[in-house]
Amino acid sequence: MKIAPDDVFDADSFAGPVVGIASDMGVHDSGRHSHLRHQLLFSAAGCITIELENTLCLLPPRRAVWIPAGTVHRAIMRGVMAYRSLYFSTSLSLSELPLQIVEVNPLFFEVIERMAFWSWEMPEAQQANLIRVFCEEIRAARSENWTLQFPSDTRLNAWLDGVRMGELPPRLNQLSRQVGACERTISRLFIRDTGMNYQSWRQQFRLLKAMEMLADGCHISQVAQQLEFVSDSAFIAFFRQHTGTTPTRYPWDIMPQKD
Repeated sequence: MKIAPDDVFDADSFAGPVVGIASDMGVHDSGRHSHLRHQLLFSAAGCITIELENTLCLLPPRRAVWIPAGTVHRAIMRGVMAYRSLYFSTSLSLSELPLQIVEVNPLFFEVIERMAFWSWEMPEAQQANLIRVFCEEIRAARSENWTLQFPSDTRLNAWLDGVRMGELPPRLNQLSRQVGACERTISRLFIRDTGMNYQSWRQQFRLLKAMEMLADGCHISQVAQQLEFVSDSAFIAFFRQHTGTTPTRYPWDIMPQKD
């Protein structure tokens, strides 16, 4: 059902198997919270930043994130258009799905749209067929890595506070001087806590930040400069390496919307 951005909505107060909402959210910060239901978030245009306890997730346009019931999270939006959120009863056969970001193909998109706009009073029997299609599509959807796990070692806490506020992580030798630990120790901590060496972790941070800035309308030159690439062409090559396309050809455009 279509709602206004400032409408009060509590998905856990509904009894049906699936309840959905559609909205143009603008700027919004959900605060840290959790649901008794599983949740699927989707945005056709604009990025959604999702903060978990020790992980940052970026939801690019035309992607969906599956958030299992009970997961504490915070969703931050800046000018998100065609926001869709679906909430699923834990009685449905979806509890095995992990938290993940998936690609949304045209059929999956139409299913999400239909669920987001149907009446909250729709009889369960009328929902059943579409729910079956949704279950098939979410299980078949290709998972993508738009996440960044933070290291947990306390020696990095002060530095991570700045990173969470948007500061660009420095090169390894600079970080070593900043936190007072040798490069080998820092590398070992990142591999232990995140499964990535520091260089790969920093590259993933830059990719997520680039996606966020581009979705907000920043020019390629501005992104390249702020993320400390030596040139626009170096940034474009980096972006193509990680996404398979250039920043200008990435699907930022909005998909068809329902009235």
